[in-house]
Amino acid sequence: MSLPNITLISFGYFEKELLENTAEAVRNEFHCSVIIREGHIDLSDFFDQTRRQYNANNLLKLVDSLHFPDSIKTLGLFNVDLFIPILTFIFGQAFLGGRCGIASLYRVSNERYGMPEDNQLLLNRFKKEVIHELGHTFGLIHCHNPTCVMRSSTYVEDIDQKNQQLCPNCRAEIDF
Repeated sequence: MSLPNITLISFGYFEKELLENTAEAVRNEFHCSVIIREGHIDLSDFFDQTRRQYNANNLLKLVDSLHFPDSIKTLGLFNVDLFIPILTFIFGQAFLGGRCGIASLYRVSNERYGMPEDNQLLLNRFKKEVIHELGHTFGLIHCHNPTCVMRSSTYVEDIDQKNQQLCPNCRAEIDF
């Protein structure tokens, strides 16, 4: 029996190494095959002039409209500043128990906070965010375990404090 597939769609330019490392982390955490695809959209359609950010709700709907019959989950990867109306910014979001989510690299880089570039830290943060959003697609809610990747992250420092893996309780809740 073959493993189920998760599709990662990159919208915009991403370093090949970052995509491959992220796919490997997803593969290891969810025991799935990972397909990397390129997406092509006009991001200006999702830009909110007033906020000078991109509407995550609309991007999530777009990703949800892309159906890949060979995949059980799809995650759109972006490098833009995401918002939802009730929050100043978000790192990503997903449909709880749904088939898709989105994650953005934009707010996980040190340079956004006046700190020196750190590509390894950037990669680690992004992998955690991607795994976190995919966890939501598998029906996982935010976890109270301080080291679980499913713990809520309001600030980038919150991402740094978590592990890249699901805690045993969250892992037990995932049912393929």
